[in-house]
Amino acid sequence: MSLPNSSVPGITLPANGKPILCYVTDRHSLPAAPQVDLIQPLLERIATIAAAGVDWVQLREKDLSGKESASLVRQARDHISKQGSHSKSTTRIIVNDRLDVALAEQAGGIHLGENSLPVDEAKRLLLSSPVAQTPVRDFIVGISCHSPEAAKSAASSGADYIFFGPVFATPSKAAYGVPQGLDRLAQVCSSVSIPVLAIGGITLANVSSCLSAGASGIAAIRLFQDAADPANIVDAIRHSNL
Repeated sequence: MSLPNSSVPGITLPANGKPILCYVTDRHSLPAAPQVDLIQPLLERIATIAAAGVDWVQLREKDLSGKESASLVRQARDHISKQGSHSKSTTRIIVNDRLDVALAEQAGGIHLGENSLPVDEAKRLLLSSPVAQTPVRDFIVGISCHSPEAAKSAASSGADYIFFGPVFATPSKAAYGVPQGLDRLAQVCSSVSIPVLAIGGITLANVSSCLSAGASGIAAIRLFQDAADPANIVDAIRHSNL
């Protein structure tokens, strides 16, 4: 399957042009007793999903402080590294919204909300930051977009990739209105030259439709986090057994 929006400096696709797979974390949706500290179960889930072969893990725990977010990045990296050489060498950790945390902790990138720090400002700060050091060349800046116009603006501002959605109905994206649908996804994919990852209600049943619409990959919470065996999910997508 051809992935037209995939050749961007700084972003490495999986071998053979397979789609980018991103696990977006949400510890509050993990099954656990109310009194349980959810960080440890989240770290265990991150390690398992990274070992399954996802390319990116976006740490999207919006209620954590800067200090707590920094600690999560460090612990996530440690847990991933213990899972073996594959996940240690290939899984990119992306921090949600906190550019300061992402740079200080040498993460692999930052993911911005449509109404948070502008992409061009994030790029400027990245290049001028004294803590960024040499990993800047491999640091990516992405953003969530909910309209074709926002996607085009993000691309022209220097975004390295876009999350576009919600493509399908999903509780986690209900605040962003009705699903965009595959036609709008295809419109966005054909109008920008950077990778577009479909997000929102992604399941094994509709992944192939997203890729056929031109998406370079998919991002999801429940598809990976709720899976009894994430490796089976990843393998099914990688080998197009859908």
